[in-house]
Amino acid sequence: MDHIELFNKMIEYYEGDPKRIQHFTKVFEYCRLIGIMENIPEKEQFALETTALVHDIGIKKAEEVHGKGNCSGKLQEKLGPEIAEKMLNELGYPKDVIERVSYLVAHHHTYNDICDSDYQILVEADFLVNIYEDGLPSQNVKAAYEAVFKTESGKRICRTMFGIK
Repeated sequence: MDHIELFNKMIEYYEGDPKRIQHFTKVFEYCRLIGIMENIPEKEQFALETTALVHDIGIKKAEEVHGKGNCSGKLQEKLGPEIAEKMLNELGYPKDVIERVSYLVAHHHTYNDICDSDYQILVEADFLVNIYEDGLPSQNVKAAYEAVFKTESGKRICRTMFGIK
């Protein structure tokens, strides 16, 4: 099973919102890259890549319910899993993958107690993209680097991308 159908479904889901489409595309690619560089098991890599595509799926519902711009990380974690589960079930994803994706979507803005490599890589990939998209000042980039990045691959990408010495 590959991610082509899910990728296209997510593009349709965010129709007319290129910023969100660009975001999950970049997070997907960094998750793929870091996961491969860190040599995580194939099954874990598959769930990680699946999660990367749907990690922010709760944003749309949050803004529908709470108004444009009201899509905090906690709202995403609360509203996202159910939507992701429905989409993944419709596409025939395995139950164990759906359960893992649901857990990661429900926690991807929670940065304490990260104990699994797929979770860590998802957070690092999302940070790599958000740091750039949000235009964080260099002192904030350095702080994020020190607080968030744990994998050697993620640290190297972050240092290189943002010129951290």
